[in-house]
Amino acid sequence: MFISKKYGRTYQYPFSPGTTSDDRINFNYWDDISKIKEVIHTEKLDGENNCLNRYGVFARSHVAPTISPWTRTIREKWEHLKNDLGDYEIFGENLFAIHSIEYPEIESHYFVFGVREKDMWLSWEETCFIASIFDFPVVPVVASEQVLTQRLDYEKKILSIVGQASTFGSVDVQTEKPCTLEGVVTRNIDNYSVDDFSRNVFKYVRKGHVKTDEHWTRNWKRAPLKWERKCGQ
Repeated sequence: MFISKKYGRTYQYPFSPGTTSDDRINFNYWDDISKIKEVIHTEKLDGENNCLNRYGVFARSHVAPTISPWTRTIREKWEHLKNDLGDYEIFGENLFAIHSIEYPEIESHYFVFGVREKDMWLSWEETCFIASIFDFPVVPVVASEQVLTQRLDYEKKILSIVGQASTFGSVDVQTEKPCTLEGVVTRNIDNYSVDDFSRNVFKYVRKGHVKTDEHWTRNWKRAPLKWERKCGQ
């Protein structure tokens, strides 16, 4: 029995080159996105999807709360805020453990990208407000679109964004050289129902993003924060 519903599968744009056999593609994305008043493009960070709700901290599967060592810090924080969450479920990217990209400029390990309340995903404005109440930063917004008229221009803008470096700097863990960001997640700026998730959230992932030979959990390392690097820790 699930005590929390896991995060929905985010469909990829058909022009996203980073698809795998497990990914789903929204070939009709333009029909969906043209019905949206305004979208924002946020940076897709390379971490673990963690959800905080009244029952605990969850990883991608919501069968039971996670007890992984790289969620220890966020679980400790959850202990202090669990009684104030109510029906809010906060979803964020946990960067405590380094995956395929290392971020030298992060000042936090947890960045909120969505807040669910019962059967609704809150608007971006509400999401930022709830995140601030619980003292969490949100994922970086890299661009927004208010008027969606030309599909080709829209896709060109996505491609220009993903060619940039991460907001927090981005280093390939294998080559130890700077790299572009992992990808972009696009969402409706307004609220939408859980059932309509796939028609309101889209993503682009660059080709060859995951380069580690082993799954990152087998030999994981803690990501140092920006101030720790400056202190030589």
